[in-house]
Amino acid sequence: MLICFDNEALYDICTRSLKITFPTMNDLNHLIASTMSGLTTCLRFPGQLNADLRKLAVNMVPFPRLHFFMSSLAPLTSRSGQSYRAMSVLELVHQVFNPRNVMCAVDPRQGRYLTVGKYII
Repeated sequence: MLICFDNEALYDICTRSLKITFPTMNDLNHLIASTMSGLTTCLRFPGQLNADLRKLAVNMVPFPRLHFFMSSLAPLTSRSGQSYRAMSVLELVHQVFNPRNVMCAVDPRQGRYLTVGKYII
């Protein structure tokens, strides 16, 4: 299982969505850490629907050679401005599939997907 992150896409997220004029590596690392923190929540906290990363890979990867995951994060918040607002599930789903929130420099609207997983925490 490989989760792809692209510096170009992370810089674009910082400048366009988070309005950070000069993003630093700390800003990029914050995006990666937030994404991975959300993905591994089920490993760190008890719950009824917990699954480990191995189960995630088995359920989402139909063929072993297709083990590359794209990640996206919603809602996006910068490290400096931790303001929160209530969002509906529909708004979150729209943000996750928005090309401006994808952590790789690809347009998710142009691709084909074998599986899609969405974690709402």
